[in-house]
Amino acid sequence: TDYGSSLTVSLPAALQPHQPFQIIVRYTTADGPAIWWLDPELTYGNAKPFVFTQGHSVCNRSFFPCFDTPAVKCTYSATVKAPAGIQVLMSATQSTYLEEEGVYQFYMEYPVPAYLVALVAGDLIHADIGPRSRVWAEPCLLPTAISKLSGIVERWLTAAESLYGPYIWGRYDIVFLPPSFPIVAMENPCLTFIISSILESDEFLIIDVIHEVAHSWFGNAVTNATWEEMWLSEGLATYAQRRITTETYGAAFTCLETAFRLDALHRQMKLLGEDNPVSKLQVKLEPGVNPSNLMNLFTYEKGYCFVYYLSQLCGDPRHFDSFLRAYIEKYKFTSVVAQDLLDSFLNFFPELKEQCVESKAGLEFERWLNATGPPLAEPDLSQGSSLTRPVETLFKLWTTEPLDSVAAASSADLTKWRTFQTVLFLDRLLDGSPLPHEVIKKLSECYSSQLDSMNAEIRIRWLQIVVRNDYYPDLYKVRRFLENQMSRMYTIPLYEDLCTGTLKSFALEIFCQTQNQLHPNLRKTIQQILSQGLTPLPAINTTAVTTDTPAMVLEDKVSEATNGAISLRDVNVSA
Repeated sequence: TDYGSSLTVSLPAALQPHQPFQIIVRYTTADGPAIWWLDPELTYGNAKPFVFTQGHSVCNRSFFPCFDTPAVKCTYSATVKAPAGIQVLMSATQSTYLEEEGVYQFYMEYPVPAYLVALVAGDLIHADIGPRSRVWAEPCLLPTAISKLSGIVERWLTAAESLYGPYIWGRYDIVFLPPSFPIVAMENPCLTFIISSILESDEFLIIDVIHEVAHSWFGNAVTNATWEEMWLSEGLATYAQRRITTETYGAAFTCLETAFRLDALHRQMKLLGEDNPVSKLQVKLEPGVNPSNLMNLFTYEKGYCFVYYLSQLCGDPRHFDSFLRAYIEKYKFTSVVAQDLLDSFLNFFPELKEQCVESKAGLEFERWLNATGPPLAEPDLSQGSSLTRPVETLFKLWTTEPLDSVAAASSADLTKWRTFQTVLFLDRLLDGSPLPHEVIKKLSECYSSQLDSMNAEIRIRWLQIVVRNDYYPDLYKVRRFLENQMSRMYTIPLYEDLCTGTLKSFALEIFCQTQNQLHPNLRKTIQQILSQGLTPLPAINTTAVTTDTPAMVLEDKVSEATNGAISLRDVNVSA
């Protein structure tokens, strides 16, 4: 199949039950779903080649022979030889370097599932940012990474330990990868992988790193035994992430970020339909389906809502923290199913078991797990009203007819807002698009120049509004943005929107000019988007400067997964 074939090893007949034995498999691997080779041109420094692996969910079978299931955990060791000047890192607790031989040796002393074995090699240097943390990045990016994270990672680790017990992995290091990294972040033990593109968006960087910190307990120490129950890692990690942010940044900030994510969940629900089976927490994994295709906002946010509901049954979140500490201690270094979590919960709180909370009408645990549709209950976010109310007020001013643009423009200063306030406002405008021409024109006059100086998470949303409203005066900004982006998360949503509307020829023109700066995997995805229903469209002159468009042959294959209505902005793509 597309996911490889099994290797069967016949054991000697004389082997006694439970007798230890060793198997040696000699193999060669080059290109594969797990291994991403980058030419120097695809790095920030443009100096040296780069390689990284991404094992989640079932890719590492193309990296090394393994039991590629989260139900099986093991320790591992590795010996890696690399050219001089290339730094090699792995998700391991111990490492040594033999300079004369150019050989790195790694050892992970704790059992982990195959998908958490990770390697990165390239022009990387480091700096310590805390007593047990350092950051790795290309030389040109390291100062920025230090300035963003120095001192605060230890603060997050300490907060997590106070909630869920000791951090068991020794070091917590972070490596920033080139923009070709296909997701935002990955919780590889001891060495979190994060896409460099997120460095400019401070609040998203905070949330993404804290989410990966939370995975050190939920996902890495205790793992979902089957990919059909990914919520056991993602829902619990999201809950823990929000407990950590509440402790370190306050309840209002946490409620704002939660409101932003739940907005996205309901957006995805509206697009997919409430009866869609992927909205279940226990999703049926059909043969031949890549488990990664089941990762969606339900995995994260519906899972979070269920965990939050369990915490509310306890009356005090600190009581639930105590349960989670006991849960981690009981199951660390093993893999679990949902029943393990729920049985442990009821045994820890016998008074709740006596009340039969698992069978409460309309909120049955079984219904939480197997009903399609939205969460059965959502958290009270009123503690975030000081941050969310101004967003709701401004959105209402811009969408109430007749438009009073003077009142709308003077009601808020976006330059003083938090990033999550601005993206929540822009997402709601995006949901309402296309907007009346007068509204989009006034919005551009009021905010376009302000947004130009803000981070990419904000800019891409404004540019999607521009595209979905066919607002030609700002299309040159779409071109400029795509000319400077090599990341999947900042290119795919715009190309999807461009090709859904009347601007496909404009998209094709930009792609022809920028394709050589994109990773081949991303290039292929965009080609598939452009090839859907390709028909000649009138060119749109958006710049004063014209360039010759290089010839390009689009692939005939149409992506089965591409859907212009569901952009990556709707999905938290942190693993």
